[in-house]
Amino acid sequence: MHMSDALLSPLTGIAMCALSTGMIAYSSGRIGKEELEKRAPLIGVMASFVFAAQMINFTIPGTGSSGHLGGGVLLAVLLGPYASFLAISSVILVQALFFADGGLLALGCNIFNMGFFPAFIAYPFIYRKIAGSSPDAGKESIAIMAASVFSLQAGAFSVVLESVASGVSSLPFSAFAAVMQSVHLAIGVVEGVATAGIVAFIRKASPRMLQFHPKPLPLREFPFKNALFCLSLITMLAAAGVISWFSSAKPDGLEWSIQKITGREAPDSKNGRFHTFFEKMQKKTVFLPGYDFDATESAEARMKTESSRAGGMLSAVAGGIITLLTVFLAGFLLRKFTGGKAG
Repeated sequence: MHMSDALLSPLTGIAMCALSTGMIAYSSGRIGKEELEKRAPLIGVMASFVFAAQMINFTIPGTGSSGHLGGGVLLAVLLGPYASFLAISSVILVQALFFADGGLLALGCNIFNMGFFPAFIAYPFIYRKIAGSSPDAGKESIAIMAASVFSLQAGAFSVVLESVASGVSSLPFSAFAAVMQSVHLAIGVVEGVATAGIVAFIRKASPRMLQFHPKPLPLREFPFKNALFCLSLITMLAAAGVISWFSSAKPDGLEWSIQKITGREAPDSKNGRFHTFFEKMQKKTVFLPGYDFDATESAEARMKTESSRAGGMLSAVAGGIITLLTVFLAGFLLRKFTGGKAG
């Protein structure tokens, strides 16, 4: 669901960047109240885990498209709304800056679409309402499924609204909305099942990680004395080194939807100097565009070569590490300027 700059007008892109920046500042302030120094290790490793998980695309049968876990609901359940929004923002920032997954002009839209709905709508108003304070396995699974499906549907619809409101592409509202909602419904169901499985495992292995225990774990329990931290790192590396090798080469839900309507992966758009400026800026920071050593071919063609798969593996490892460091750096700066007492 990562939007490219070609879908957006400068006004829409900049307005959404301002909105997302404000939400990041607000969430940072609230995290300051929640003893950030005790949460930073878990936030960092879970953000890295989500980065690696997003590298694993699965084919959606009968559509010719693929999807991947967004991770927003999982982060919200484990970290709470404010920390989860910061974690997913870090993931999306690293993806855009270093791998050109989503445009810089579209950065605010992508953070909002993939971070706001799971953190601030689905988690408090769907997941917690259904699960309650002491959920059993059945209620928790239903709550996670409902929250995941809603988050994907709301995020997909936001993509449609932002694209059509921008007026720079030829995508018609009704047709674009229909294909986006349908394919992301399937992706949301898969995400719900996967997230419910992960949370069920964590509840058995390390129940104190869940938000039903509001006090953060003592700092001395991180990083390597905590089983979830080690398990997440191992899983991240396994996903990067093994599972991502078999990732689907089909276009993702957004690319497939555009292709379904226009016959091309990229829409017809009216790009001007603002788009050119952001494109040049992004090229200065990207070192593996499209998670590959060679981004000149189509995604499906690249995935057939061992070098491109190796590029995906390297991207997953490097991206996970960069994401981890980004969260730690953000935590250090926040503690430095707020004294751990922001808000």
